[in-house]
Amino acid sequence: MRTLRIFALVTAGLAYGLIVLGAVVRITGSGMGCGDHWPLCNGQLIPDFTDYRTVIEWTHRLVAAVVSLMVIGVAGLALRKRRELGVAGQGGPLRPALLAAGLLVIPQALLGALAVWRELHATVVTAHFATALALLAALLVTGVRAGFPSGPPPSAAARRGTAAALLLAAGTLLLGGFTASTHAGFACQGFPLCSGRLWPSVESGLAEIQWVHRLAAYALVLHLIGLAVRFRKRGESPVAQRLAGIALAAALLQVLVAAVMVLRFLPAEWRALHAACGTAVWVAVVWLGARALPWAAGRVWPRDA
Repeated sequence: MRTLRIFALVTAGLAYGLIVLGAVVRITGSGMGCGDHWPLCNGQLIPDFTDYRTVIEWTHRLVAAVVSLMVIGVAGLALRKRRELGVAGQGGPLRPALLAAGLLVIPQALLGALAVWRELHATVVTAHFATALALLAALLVTGVRAGFPSGPPPSAAARRGTAAALLLAAGTLLLGGFTASTHAGFACQGFPLCSGRLWPSVESGLAEIQWVHRLAAYALVLHLIGLAVRFRKRGESPVAQRLAGIALAAALLQVLVAAVMVLRFLPAEWRALHAACGTAVWVAVVWLGARALPWAAGRVWPRDA
């Protein structure tokens, strides 16, 4: 299954880049760079590239098409190898590969089209972001399942803590996406408080959106600190301990980037870095989940499989 593993992880890497590129589209105001046309760009397959926003949006669509084809390729490869030991059935890579291709690629494309037709409505854009995160997770799980497990199964406490980390990470990222889509990031200045307050004043509601996102991020960091400490004290496998440490380091880096971004009044380059670090946190937590949760942990395959 080495080929399937490499193919799935390379596709996951491109999906990560696509999510970050989507953030660049939003940050640069390029979401309507192709007008309200979809799948064409300003009514053309290859548009006039005189406007940089058209270049960014068209590139985003092109990369999305490449990633979609690669996801379908991953699913096709998994189907072709389904008779090999460990590919099909519970704990194998076939199911997440089919999930990525059958349930996520089409909704992702349709939500992207709807976002254009609805002129980047915040709810639709956030839903588009959610499916992108789910697609990335499915590809990562496919890649992890296509390899051999490392270490003994995790404890029940480790599984519960990892599941909570996944929920917190997903909630934090989706709140961040909604914050960016509503431009609420500009409504809450200063760090770590919101404009010097423990709770922002109720006016437009934008500051509250930003503040709730920050509270979720703080909760995620605190939870990952506790998780890393518990993993070490309980003697979880070295792989699980290392993955928990990586997830914590990614979350701490994300908070640091967010602090600099806010204190520098949200420059575009720091907002893009913030999106990249946030997606990296998701990758780290999903990878931990793929090793620690019941549907992936404790599986033993022969070394010659």
